[in-house]
Amino acid sequence: MTQNSSAEQEFFELSQERVQSRESRTFVRNQWFGLLFCQFCLASCITGAIMGLGYYFLREKPLATQAPLPCLSPACMRVAERLSAVIGPQPCDYFQFICKAEISAKSSGKHKSIIISHNVTGTEEVRSGVVKGGGRRTDSESDSERKSDHSLPDRQTALLEAIKEILESPKRDITRAAQKAQMFYNTCMRSNNTLNESIYNAQTLIQQFGGWPVPVGWKQPELNSTLALLMSKYNTFSFFNVYVGPDQNGSKNYIQIDQPEFQFPIEWNSHTNRSKFNSQSLRPFFSSCRELLTLLDVSFISSTQHCGLYMSLSSTLVTNTSPHSHRLSHNLLYHHITIQELQEMAPAIDWLKCLQAIFHPVPVSKSDIVLLHNLPYIIYMSETISSWRQTHEKINSFPLHSFMIMNLLQTLMPALHNTFMPTMKHFSLAIDNENEVVPGWRHCVLQTVKGFDLLISHLLKDYYVDKEGEKLISDIYNTFKTKVASLNWQNKDTQDFMVNKIKSLTPRLSTNSELFSQLKIDEHFGEVIMSEKLYFSNYLQMLGLQQKMRSRMLTQTEQPYTDVLSIQPIFFGNDIIIPVGMFVSPQFHSSYPRAVNYGMLGTLIAKDLLHLLLPDILSQSESAVLVSECVWSHYLKTQKGTSSLSPSQQQEVWVQYSALQVALLSYNKSLQRNSNDTSVSGLSHTHLFLASFIQASCDSGSYKAYLPFEPSFLVTVLCVNSVHCPRPLTCVDTRSQRQLSTLC
Repeated sequence: MTQNSSAEQEFFELSQERVQSRESRTFVRNQWFGLLFCQFCLASCITGAIMGLGYYFLREKPLATQAPLPCLSPACMRVAERLSAVIGPQPCDYFQFICKAEISAKSSGKHKSIIISHNVTGTEEVRSGVVKGGGRRTDSESDSERKSDHSLPDRQTALLEAIKEILESPKRDITRAAQKAQMFYNTCMRSNNTLNESIYNAQTLIQQFGGWPVPVGWKQPELNSTLALLMSKYNTFSFFNVYVGPDQNGSKNYIQIDQPEFQFPIEWNSHTNRSKFNSQSLRPFFSSCRELLTLLDVSFISSTQHCGLYMSLSSTLVTNTSPHSHRLSHNLLYHHITIQELQEMAPAIDWLKCLQAIFHPVPVSKSDIVLLHNLPYIIYMSETISSWRQTHEKINSFPLHSFMIMNLLQTLMPALHNTFMPTMKHFSLAIDNENEVVPGWRHCVLQTVKGFDLLISHLLKDYYVDKEGEKLISDIYNTFKTKVASLNWQNKDTQDFMVNKIKSLTPRLSTNSELFSQLKIDEHFGEVIMSEKLYFSNYLQMLGLQQKMRSRMLTQTEQPYTDVLSIQPIFFGNDIIIPVGMFVSPQFHSSYPRAVNYGMLGTLIAKDLLHLLLPDILSQSESAVLVSECVWSHYLKTQKGTSSLSPSQQQEVWVQYSALQVALLSYNKSLQRNSNDTSVSGLSHTHLFLASFIQASCDSGSYKAYLPFEPSFLVTVLCVNSVHCPRPLTCVDTRSQRQLSTLC
């Protein structure tokens, strides 16, 4: 039932070679001692020389068993503190570690559940959770108060904390661009605009767009001109979303047009294939909308009309939106179309005018290809705009203009005075995070990233990624290729295709020599003027930087710009782009022992590669099924269960177990190149690797839900019959140890 991969064979061959080598040295040493004795008896004149040779061989023995030197850096001290909190008196006590919810006391006296193994949200979800959710709902707790249980932060939080450290670092020896980013962050953290100043700033900006529509004597600005200005200068997308990214092949960047993000929870009906707003969120949203307009000196009657029309138009448009899974199954994603063809299908929007404004100074023509991600919605949106414009203009009502102004206010919300907080809280109902308290530093980091993401990616690499990190990527991928080649595939054609595909890809850090050169960065931010006091002014500058970044991304051909908040590898042509955001503490640190780096980040990268490159491994290889069944049978023997695994669970068991094998073998190969590695808490290299793996394994993203047992059990299975694991695994009784005698 068992089936060893070539990677595992290599793993055990290496250990056997070490055993044979020790035996050989012992035999030779004994021979030399005998020779010494004989020569001493026969001729004392050569005793000194022979004693020298004997001393040489005796000296080699203690070096082979010498304990590794301790790592005493501040980063390693933090690792030791975390390990001491969870390692028990027996080695396997730590391998029984449970990823569970723990309670951490808040500075406010409240309590909040911290899920160690919670799902990591996507980049856009993180951003919308703060930006579109209504701004800053800050908490005064410090980092030390936030967490007292020694558990690891999730990968997204760890990345944000690393960016915070960069933005709060001393200003000496930094570039002009970095100074501007720090200035923006500092004005966000200590924003001192008065309520009157915020009201004045918002009113002034609204007047630039023609002001609020009134029933008599108001002239409506041209819709497409208003729309183009909102999207290009203020990063506000009312009726549809526009961004830049590669197509499915990842070989080129395209303009991408998608359905917009709405400020309400959306319910999807799979029977009618229609969406609608959650009715429970409409009443508080309407109330907060009126409160917001009242603060801006809009009359009660006018605010009621504007908010009512805004919500009515939103609820109309949302009916033709659909979730990603539906669009994927109905081939609604990545629809190639020229701008001219799009104009004919959705004529209410002047597409060329809008796209030229968004991507200025990059030329855009009617023959250019764009990618649509929901063509039915785009067509329906155009029809809705035309019908609403004809109907409401006859009664001197202008819902389209009110709709765009309301979207602008939502964009500006994070830069407004704290008096707008209650309104922001009601807006947060739309994204279902009304109970989430967003610390002020997290909010300000996210706002800074929106405009300075290009710069921050460059700084992250300088601060956190060294040659050791790049070597780790190479080691993991080389072992990964060996793993793929050793699998038993359904047929040889599939095997040849997958092996050749894996060999043709090159893993690379998300850095670009052209895009990230210091001269280019300073040039990119050269026209930005940051104020040391006025956060609202800085915020508008940041919105303009986002437009500039989109234009720059559209011209990139060497490599796509990876979102600085990305923590997942992506395809681009023949490259696998590894985000620099994965290389931050606690998952990686240049001063860590390699055992910690490979045990944490190494296994995370291996998992991500397996999910990215082998999404349907169960249907392609017998090995995945056999290994997952083997691991599961071990678990059933220890737990006395009888249940079976679903296909999704089978796949995740194989992914997690294989990632552990790949990372451990990669680490052992690194030790062959350079046997010098430090340690933490006096643990052996492999023990420290396994302990690090277990702490990092609690953060496995959305796939964690498919793992039917705690990740620590994978170590128990791996360590059966393994000479590299700490002995004994005393938490497994003798009967269970015999039952686990088969290695997967």
